[in-house]
Amino acid sequence: MAAAQSAIAIGVVAYSEQPGHSRPVFNGCGRAQESITFLKIEITIFNPSIFLELYIMHIKEIHQLFKVSAGVCTDTRHLQKGQLFFALKGDHFNGNLYAEKALEMGAAYSIVDEKEGHDERLILVENVLATLQQLAAFHRSQKKIPVIAITGSNGKTTTKELIHAVLAKKYNTVATIGNLNNHIGVPLSLLTIKDDTEIAIIEMGANHIGEIASYCEWTVPDYGLITNIGLAHLEGFGSPEGVRKGKNELYTAVMANEGTLFVNSDDEVLKQLVRGYPNLFTYGSDASADVQGMIDHTGSGSLSLLWRAKTIKTQLAGEYNFMNAMSAIAIGVYFNIHESAIIAALEEYSPDNNRSQIKVIGTNTFILDAYNANPSSLKLAIENFAGSKGEHKMVIIGEMKEMGSYSKEMHRDILNLIRKYKFDKIVLVGKEFESLLNENEGLYFADNQEAKKWWQHAGIQNHIILMKGSRGMALEKILADQNNLL
Repeated sequence: MAAAQSAIAIGVVAYSEQPGHSRPVFNGCGRAQESITFLKIEITIFNPSIFLELYIMHIKEIHQLFKVSAGVCTDTRHLQKGQLFFALKGDHFNGNLYAEKALEMGAAYSIVDEKEGHDERLILVENVLATLQQLAAFHRSQKKIPVIAITGSNGKTTTKELIHAVLAKKYNTVATIGNLNNHIGVPLSLLTIKDDTEIAIIEMGANHIGEIASYCEWTVPDYGLITNIGLAHLEGFGSPEGVRKGKNELYTAVMANEGTLFVNSDDEVLKQLVRGYPNLFTYGSDASADVQGMIDHTGSGSLSLLWRAKTIKTQLAGEYNFMNAMSAIAIGVYFNIHESAIIAALEEYSPDNNRSQIKVIGTNTFILDAYNANPSSLKLAIENFAGSKGEHKMVIIGEMKEMGSYSKEMHRDILNLIRKYKFDKIVLVGKEFESLLNENEGLYFADNQEAKKWWQHAGIQNHIILMKGSRGMALEKILADQNNLL
């Protein structure tokens, strides 16, 4: 009998606590639970279907609270009155310690997984994060709208923003805010879907195999787009093949749902992954693409492209953004956005957050693409910068994180690429670049603060400067006292 009980691994609801107090208790981790206490009465349940019914009832109950709330929050510093506070915890923080404070600040309820206090608005669950994820999955299941999922090694956030700009010209659209694309950000993004939302765009980041597959279980995407597959997060994925398998989890999920994939027809790797699948809508410079465009090389500065004999002048730095723009055009065409609205959306979009930005500070022009970097994106950025118009070019390149055992080799390759173009000045930031420069070849700094001290006294004038590195390097802080950059 005990063996039969332990085989049951479904969440349950129980009401226990002190006399006069009751609080929902939920096993959100799928942990086997042989018995539960209900109003101080010990009950043993053997029927798995009863467990399932209790589990669904519990998520439904929390969802009912969510529907009449002002949304969800995981940080009391950003709490708004009427929200549900989810007390997440990690290696260096514990949201349970702030649960009662959240209630005092106006939260409707606090979802906790540690017993702190006796306020009836404290909802006790087995695992707050699992409950947040399950709530998001249940919420998604209630919304019969198109959901577009986006991933890729490079350009996924910019692509998501461009697609959002285009679709918003006709539809009430929600999209992942910033780069909230992980195991917490994806649920939070799903929970922004409202009753009047017509399309949702969910960005998915990953640094290990199985991650995107789990996000797809909650998101159930009808449409999928992989920007590209490159050398990103090699430490977590283990190898380039691991990156390919991890990203391909999005295609696999959409195919299982018999959904539609938006595919770059110029990318042989992506084409190979979808070979034989019927529901494709393609874009690129290839004549066989459903939506075809090309780079307008006559433009100067930001990216210009030609589509349907019209020139689109974007505010994006770098021709490597061409396919990001083309994917947005393709999705606009697919969802019947008028041609003029698509063009307007792309031209009006202004990049921010240190992604593909062009900033003029004094006599210098900065190509500020410092939000993140990996070998693939750095190679594209450097090659594009070298081929762009202008004189007196210099590069400030930050190290690439999460490269694992490939790190030294990848940083050496990037430096060799930089050497090929003979820029006026080379500045390398980050310990992975240490000892790689030859004498009098360029400057090396261990971190952005050392580089900032140099910059403040370097007297650089009349240069075009590419700044790109991983997020951990925060290269924009080199310019923190200029133009209010942070």
